[in-house]
Amino acid sequence: MYSEQFMTSLKAVEAAREANIALEPQRMTAQQKEELLAAYHPDYRKDQFTELKIGPNKGDKVPHELAETLQAHARIKAEDVDLSAPDYDVDVLIIGGGGAGASAAVEAHEAGANVMIVTKLRIGDANTMMAEGGIQAADKSNDSPAIHFVDAFGGGHFAAKRELLRKLVCDAPEAIHWLSELGVEFDKDADGNMITTHGGGTSRKRMHAAKDYSGAEIMRTLRDEVLNRQIPVVDFTSAIELILDDKGRAAGAVLMNMETGELLVARAKTVIIATGGAGRMHYQGFPTSNHYGATADGLVLGYRAGAKLLYAETLQYHPTGAAFPEQIFGALVTEKVRSLGAKLVNVKGEVFMHPLETRDVAAASIIRECSDRENGVSTGEGVGVWLDTPMIEKIGGEGTIMKRIPAMWRMFDKYGIDIRKEPILVYPTLHYQNGGLDITEDGMTTNVENLYVAGEAVGGIHGRNRLMGNSLLDIIVFGRSAGKNAAQRAKSVEQGTLTLEHIEKFEQEIANAGIVTDAVSPKLLPKYAREV
Repeated sequence: MYSEQFMTSLKAVEAAREANIALEPQRMTAQQKEELLAAYHPDYRKDQFTELKIGPNKGDKVPHELAETLQAHARIKAEDVDLSAPDYDVDVLIIGGGGAGASAAVEAHEAGANVMIVTKLRIGDANTMMAEGGIQAADKSNDSPAIHFVDAFGGGHFAAKRELLRKLVCDAPEAIHWLSELGVEFDKDADGNMITTHGGGTSRKRMHAAKDYSGAEIMRTLRDEVLNRQIPVVDFTSAIELILDDKGRAAGAVLMNMETGELLVARAKTVIIATGGAGRMHYQGFPTSNHYGATADGLVLGYRAGAKLLYAETLQYHPTGAAFPEQIFGALVTEKVRSLGAKLVNVKGEVFMHPLETRDVAAASIIRECSDRENGVSTGEGVGVWLDTPMIEKIGGEGTIMKRIPAMWRMFDKYGIDIRKEPILVYPTLHYQNGGLDITEDGMTTNVENLYVAGEAVGGIHGRNRLMGNSLLDIIVFGRSAGKNAAQRAKSVEQGTLTLEHIEKFEQEIANAGIVTDAVSPKLLPKYAREV
């Protein structure tokens, strides 16, 4: 079943384990990191990016796949839709049913708004549900939001919008308290104190977790809160176009029933885009850890309506996606595995980097080992490096894996791999959309009034790279903020005449730029069927 190289490498890892546990690799210098990223990180591959020819970000470079969908034709024409008799009429329309959308809905409802969620799958079918490792917050005596800011600002290559990052770290302790009050079961010690751990790029232990089901536990709690409040949720229905009013302000969305194709109109005084990520675009052919619906829809909706993007050329490739067996290729192996003591090891059994470097540096290091250095392990279908999970129980004692990362054990146990006794093979997987729609501190887009954005569809919170645990944090902090602010603004909105004129204007831009394409967007769902 396994190749000779595979078995020889496995024996080398086992033989070197005791020495590798005691090994303390040096962290890279800033210059070494920059040189490594420039040479190996996918964001630096110039041939994989193209210049946008139209829209608010005309002239900016973005991945080929994103450019195609941003510059595609709309799914409808203005004359296809009757805006005079809306099917739904609400104060706050939330597009997306993940953690950001649910947080926004709860807070908007709390503020007294008539709020509705529309989601193309089901509420909770989101990257939030798939997040494993934890959520950051500086709420211990040896930590502070200022230290959290410094860690995240440096980890994001000093490119984050300061006001957004400041809000993220300053609101973090309250976000943890809010989740706890709602019923999230965070890991605690015998005295009831929250257990916190390190993540890559953190100088303090501030990662709060619910074993390695953190996102699922948070999403479970938020979903229950939405349903308990009887907030309307329209499942299996996609927003395929924003509606503006005659003053250019967001005023609702055209919806499409995913099963029947029926078009519906939702009028709203404010709109919140909370559509999540883009992993299912499979940039550069990478596998992804994302859920099935992560196709950058919110970026398309906002862009066509005139909202500007920020850092749309930056993606996060999680360093440890499963590389073997092929049935779970690309599935997330949480960074918590490394924070508990497992180290990355190449085909020769050598530790080749510090285990808690930032994600972009770790991903680039693995790609380097598997390419130029030829130190990767062949899986038969691809290549990877070892993540030596048996180290965890040698460091933390027997039972640590089942206590702290049971989901990881179960994922591999299905395929006959006991991570307590055997290392696992990993390779970077497309994980997070660093870039997105540009917003101000209150969550509104910088150039489309009454259009708010929360969660992974936002650009600028993290800069050009994100630290572990700050995504679950941003969906709560900015989801809650968007919900409160959108509800407050809805009280004073005097809506103009509804219009879809921006569709025709965008089509004219496509024609004027000489773009020839059959593509339509938003993409909605990926296609995996093989053509015959």
